[in-house]
Amino acid sequence: MKRDTPGPGQESVWDYPRPPELRRVERPVKIVFAGKVLAETTRAYSVHETSHPPVYYIPLEDVDASLIERVGGSSYCEWKGSASYVDVVAPGRRAERAGWYYADPVPDFAPIKDHVAFYAGPMDACFVGDDEVTPQPGGFYGGWITPDVVGPFKGAPGSWGW
Repeated sequence: MKRDTPGPGQESVWDYPRPPELRRVERPVKIVFAGKVLAETTRAYSVHETSHPPVYYIPLEDVDASLIERVGGSSYCEWKGSASYVDVVAPGRRAERAGWYYADPVPDFAPIKDHVAFYAGPMDACFVGDDEVTPQPGGFYGGWITPDVVGPFKGAPGSWGW
């Protein structure tokens, strides 16, 4: 694996820590699904972990509740705790388990309680500031790639063992 060299104003995901760190997002975050604004906020957090583009967590108050449904099942993150899932729904369209949240995160991640993260892939578009994001490769991780981060990113074929 060859690490990409950051240019001016960029960060390498290989400089992110493990365990991950939580940051306040200073730019607006917006998600569009089925032509509707699913979420829009200036109060997001992002989680930065080695080899991953940031994952953005949006306060539930800034998500259109009519477009999400809580669903069964859970997963466990060694850093944040137990995650629950939501489907994103609109007339004629459903993105299953396209968002997740931590109802009771571990103390280091307490600020993301009552925040939800979404996979960028099933959405019409996701934005951080004016930048439209690219989904993290693969279907397992939920990072958002913006022009200010460089990889390579975990999730691409052949990256499982990194």
